[in-house]
Amino acid sequence: MVQRQLPKVGELLELMQFKKPELDARKRRLDAALTIGDLRAIAKRRTPKAAFDYTDGAAEGELSLDRARRAFEDVEFHPDILRPAADVDTSCQILGGPSALPFGIAPTGFTRLMQTEGETAGASAAAAAGIPFTLSTLGTTSIEDVKAATLREPQGSIPGRNWFQLYVMKDRDISYGLVERAAKAGFDTLQFTVDTPIAGARLRDKRNGFSIPPQLTVGTIVNAIPRPWWWIDFLTTPKLEFASLSTTGGTVGELLNAAMDPTISYDDLDVIRGMWPGKIVVKGVQNVQDAARLVDQGVDGIVLSNHGGRQLDRAPIPFHLLPKVVREVGKDATVMVDTGIMNGADIVASIALGAKFTLIGRAYLYGLMAGGRQGVDRTIAILRSEIERTMTLLGVSSLDELEPRHVTQLTRLVPVADQAVDERV
Repeated sequence: MVQRQLPKVGELLELMQFKKPELDARKRRLDAALTIGDLRAIAKRRTPKAAFDYTDGAAEGELSLDRARRAFEDVEFHPDILRPAADVDTSCQILGGPSALPFGIAPTGFTRLMQTEGETAGASAAAAAGIPFTLSTLGTTSIEDVKAATLREPQGSIPGRNWFQLYVMKDRDISYGLVERAAKAGFDTLQFTVDTPIAGARLRDKRNGFSIPPQLTVGTIVNAIPRPWWWIDFLTTPKLEFASLSTTGGTVGELLNAAMDPTISYDDLDVIRGMWPGKIVVKGVQNVQDAARLVDQGVDGIVLSNHGGRQLDRAPIPFHLLPKVVREVGKDATVMVDTGIMNGADIVASIALGAKFTLIGRAYLYGLMAGGRQGVDRTIAILRSEIERTMTLLGVSSLDELEPRHVTQLTRLVPVADQAVDERV
C-alpha cells in the first residue's frame, strides 16, 4: 500500500522553477525549431504561397526530390561500441581551404524573394560558422556585396569563403564578365553548372502564376493578409532584381529559357577553365561516365546533383550514385553531393560513403524564410548538432574515421535489369 503525506513546501518550491519568458518573438520561434522540418513549417506559415512553393517545389511530379530524400531516410548506420568519441572534430579541408563543417551553402537563385536579407544573410552566417557560401549567377545580391558581407563578419579560427556558381549564357560575354568579377573579388572556387540547358517544368510555379518580380493579383493579396511582414519587407527594401543580369520580368521558366544555352559543351568548359585562376568544379554530374571524362579534362572536383529535383524529373539519385563515382574518380578529384539533405545524419552518411563535402540549398532557405540571418544561423546550428551527435553515436571522432562500413544504403527502387539477373542466378 502506498504511503501518502502532505506535500512539503520546500519540495514544491523546487518544482516551481519557471523559465524566464523570451520576449524576442523571432528568437522564440527559432529556438523552438529542433529540426530542418520545423524550420520549414515556420517558413511556410510566414512566406506567401508562391514564394514558398518556388523554394519548396521541384519539377513535374517532384519524384526526383522525393526519391533523393527517401534515399537518405533509407540509411542504416553501423556504430562501433566502446570507442570513446567525446571530442568530435567536424572540420575538413576542401578545395584548397578549410571548412569548420562538412557542408557549405549551395547556390540558390532569387534568394531575396524568400526573405529580404537574401544572400547577405547566407554569406554572413556562413562566414560566422567558418563554411563556404556559394553565390548563384541568378542571385539577387552582387558579387561584390556578398564579398563585403563575408568580410564584415568577425572571422574566427576558420575564415569564411566565397564560391561562385556559373551558368553559361547565350550571351557568352555576360558569363565571362561574371567570371572576371568573381575572380577579382577573391572568390576561390567556381561551380560550372551543366544541368540547366533549359528550365525544368516547375508546375507549382505555373499553377501559382509565379513571376519575377512577384505580381499583385487578387490571389496574392488574399494570401498576403496573414503575412503582412513579408510584404512590408518586400515593399520597403530595394527592388527585387538580379544582381548580375538586366532581365527580370517573366516567369522563372521564361527567364531561364531566355538566358540559358542548350548548346553548352566541353569547349565552353575549356574556355572558362582558361579564365578562372582558382579551383573549378562541375555541378550537375549524374553518371559515372561523365564524372570520369570530366576528371580526364582536369577539373578539380564534381558535384553529384540533379539540381534539387528541379530540372529533369526521375533523374538519378545523387546519394545512390555516390559510391560508384567515388570508386571511379575519388582518388583523382574532389567528389561532393547535394539534393535532398535535410539532416546532419544525411551529411555524415555522405561523408562515410566517400563524399568530401556536401551542399545544402532548401535547408538554408527554410531557415532564411523562418527568420532571416538568425534563421540561417539556426539551420547551421541544427545541422552541426545532428552531425556531432551522429558521429559520437557511431564512435568516430573525426570525419576521416568515417568509412563505408558505417553505412548501408537500403533501397526501395531496384532496377528491373538487376532483378532479372538475380532471378537467372
